[in-house]
Amino acid sequence: MILKKLHRPDLFGWSVFNEERNIDFHGTLWVHPAGNVLIDPLPLNEHDENHLDSLGGAAHLIITNSDHVRDAARILLFTGAKSWGPFAEKEQFPFDCDGWLKDGDKPVSNIEVFCMEGSKTPGELAILIDETTLVTGDIIRAHEGGKLCMLPEKKLQDRDLALNSIKKLAAIKSIEAVIPGVIAFKEEADSLPQATGWRLHMILRTYLRFRHTSLGQRSTLLCRIHH
Repeated sequence: MILKKLHRPDLFGWSVFNEERNIDFHGTLWVHPAGNVLIDPLPLNEHDENHLDSLGGAAHLIITNSDHVRDAARILLFTGAKSWGPFAEKEQFPFDCDGWLKDGDKPVSNIEVFCMEGSKTPGELAILIDETTLVTGDIIRAHEGGKLCMLPEKKLQDRDLALNSIKKLAAIKSIEAVIPGVIAFKEEADSLPQATGWRLHMILRTYLRFRHTSLGQRSTLLCRIHH
């Protein structure tokens, strides 16, 4: 497992394959001038810990939902980062965070928090970086190249609320990339409904770019999502 650069030089990602569930879990690092930010971090080996340290360590660690705690507790010990979790999950969260996030919060400069109501946990967060890169937890995911999808309806607390949460993000035209927290390899998701209005494109496996483009701009690596 190695931290890999994503679509911009200050963003890194790494994945761990879960054989039992047949999915990749994905973690994100943003190298931020005022202190680096980890989002849903996965376990780091010695090489990655040294790499993180060479990049300036971590000042903030954001957990998008209570199912994505992963290796956060251990990483907090060796980084000394400030921990952030979803406010709506505070009572049942596995540990006490330093801060709790609600919709519209901006815990770090150039980061905005969105609460994804209706997902499988009550306070799931999506993180918007620089108004251009969206990091998601569970509700928006990638199950195959060229497509984004949403959590299966049977796992949603409220499908209508979930769709409204997604539509709110889809309306942000400045977004250029989506980094999903889960990449899966089995049919366990619902397509993003046409009502979201998104036209999405895949670049590589670990992140997704999207723009409002015509069909003529498609290629083998950039393929329009069919709803």
